[in-house]
Amino acid sequence: MAAAASEGGGDGGAEERGRRKDSTSPPYIRAVAGSLGGVVEACCLQPIDVIKTRLQLDRTGAYRGIVHCGVTAARTEGVRALWKGLTPFATHLTLKYALRMGSNALLQSAFKDAATGDLSNRSRIAAGFGAGVLEALLIVTPFEVVKIRLQQQKGLRPELLKYKGPLHCARMIIREEGILGLWAGAAPTVMRNGTNQAAMFTAKNAFDIVLWKKHEGDGMVLQPWQSMISGFLAGTAGPICTGPFDVVKTRLMAQSRTGGDAKYKGMVHAIRTIFAEEGLFALWKGLLPRLMRIPPGQAIMWAVADQVTGLYEKNYVHRVHL
Repeated sequence: MAAAASEGGGDGGAEERGRRKDSTSPPYIRAVAGSLGGVVEACCLQPIDVIKTRLQLDRTGAYRGIVHCGVTAARTEGVRALWKGLTPFATHLTLKYALRMGSNALLQSAFKDAATGDLSNRSRIAAGFGAGVLEALLIVTPFEVVKIRLQQQKGLRPELLKYKGPLHCARMIIREEGILGLWAGAAPTVMRNGTNQAAMFTAKNAFDIVLWKKHEGDGMVLQPWQSMISGFLAGTAGPICTGPFDVVKTRLMAQSRTGGDAKYKGMVHAIRTIFAEEGLFALWKGLLPRLMRIPPGQAIMWAVADQVTGLYEKNYVHRVHL
């Protein structure tokens, strides 16, 4: 009798472990969820990203703050100027979130304990960092180079602009600077995105557990407002920690390397030069608009992504296991 009970308990434990290992949505669903969230985020928050870029590139104090920068751009160039670079920004966010969410899910699956299906905090951080590095190298860097080159142009008359649009900008960069010109600022971008995603995925999971008692794969679907709160809080730490990397990334991407007269020679040289010429706080230029954009952006993205993945798990994964 005892042996039978033990055997039954062993089978039940194995079955439970199998459920836990397979109870989350697959990577392709995570990728789709992230891409949909990226589209919504881009449309809502593009003006803040334009203002952030203008502030980071301002070396003469032309803008007195976020509001003054936005009002100046709208008054002198038209309201549409606040949506400059939207096409590459929206495309880049869609692809970036698809890769980020999908690769993070794959890495988490690879790092899970084979016997229990549990994921340690160290493994969650490693999976997030890996996802950030992949998105930085494959998507973020070339798209942001094009976006920043478009955003730094002043005016709306096409005949007066060097770059006529995203594709023309990319072609011009390749023609004048070579294919590697699209990867200007890759090193600080890798550091920024890897650190950001390691912190973001870990913090999002922690806030879901602490605030809503929501665990990955438990079948619970958060309300959109709950996902927004968790996503907003998870998105606040990264910009503060990675501010210097973001400023350096923007400066390196904005400068043209034609003629061999680039002001900044690389990530370390840029940090030293900015510190020497503009002071320590210049390395955190644009922090406030980043905090105005990234946490709300994460709130929007997670509100969409959690609905997609949560409904999939509730209506398919858990129903199959019942």
